[in-house]
Amino acid sequence: QVQLVESGGGLVQAGGSLRLSCAASGRTFRSSAMGWFRQAPGKERAIVAGISGSGGSTYYADSVKGRFTISRDNAKNTVYLQMNSLKPEDTAVYYCARRTGYGVIGTMTYEYDYWGQGTQVTVSS
Repeated sequence: QVQLVESGGGLVQAGGSLRLSCAASGRTFRSSAMGWFRQAPGKERAIVAGISGSGGSTYYADSVKGRFTISRDNAKNTVYLQMNSLKPEDTAVYYCARRTGYGVIGTMTYEYDYWGQGTQVTVSS
């Protein structure tokens, strides 16, 4: 049984930083691409960043390029999202997701089969 547990969300002022972590249980973590998605009230869940199984490839939504960094530690079965220069429009529930069996990054929600419970990120102006 695969479980994903996010942590690190919270309230921060605009311009501040947060680091999200997602700890994964189960096997084959290092062969699975991982993604961070977010969902704001009234909006659809959308990808923020993705990372390949090896960690050699990354993807970022245009809205976060240059501000967010995704990374993974396969020895710890953990993926991270470092968020800098946060803006009020970054406010959302952030979810990590696993694309089991695929090392290549996917950008759509249906490409991921396991999801964490979500962590709230609130950026005040």
